[in-house]
Amino acid sequence: MRVREQATYADLLKVPDTMVAEIIEGELYASPRPGLPHADATTELTSRLRVTYGRRGGPPGGWHILFEPELHLGRDILVPDIAGWRVERVPALPHTAAIDIAPDWICEVVSPSTMRVDRAVKMPIYARHAVQYAWLVDPEAQTLEVRQLTEDGRWSEIGVYTADAVVRAVPFEEVEIDLASIWGPPPA
Repeated sequence: MRVREQATYADLLKVPDTMVAEIIEGELYASPRPGLPHADATTELTSRLRVTYGRRGGPPGGWHILFEPELHLGRDILVPDIAGWRVERVPALPHTAAIDIAPDWICEVVSPSTMRVDRAVKMPIYARHAVQYAWLVDPEAQTLEVRQLTEDGRWSEIGVYTADAVVRAVPFEEVEIDLASIWGPPPA
């Protein structure tokens, strides 16, 4: 939900902790913290990727994988659900609350309240800052959309995977992800 135009970082800091705040194209957006199915899918996916790709993981390793990092990309302040930087490009993460280096990969776990902003507003910003890979995960529809940035700065859809597919998706092809485990058990 758009809150204020021409927002500053001071405006962002006033948003309650119960909400995720971002400044996008100069406007303050605030959305409620995600529901439990969203949080569960995000946690499960983060865990699987960190075990294999995290700097403390075994081979292939080589990534910093973070949950909800605050990205300062030009005048935009974005909070993707998960983001990753190749260690070869970012050997060490800064000792700060935010990072101004665009990630190599982002994952947005969409919900009805964030879907429009995640897809239509944030994706062009990620492309403008040369994020190479993007995943859009929808726990409600049980889909994983995998996109890669083309040389002309546009998103190319690599694949859309559903329900109980088992996938190897760029840039993490070495790990097999059983999507059924990401969605968790059906609601009680």
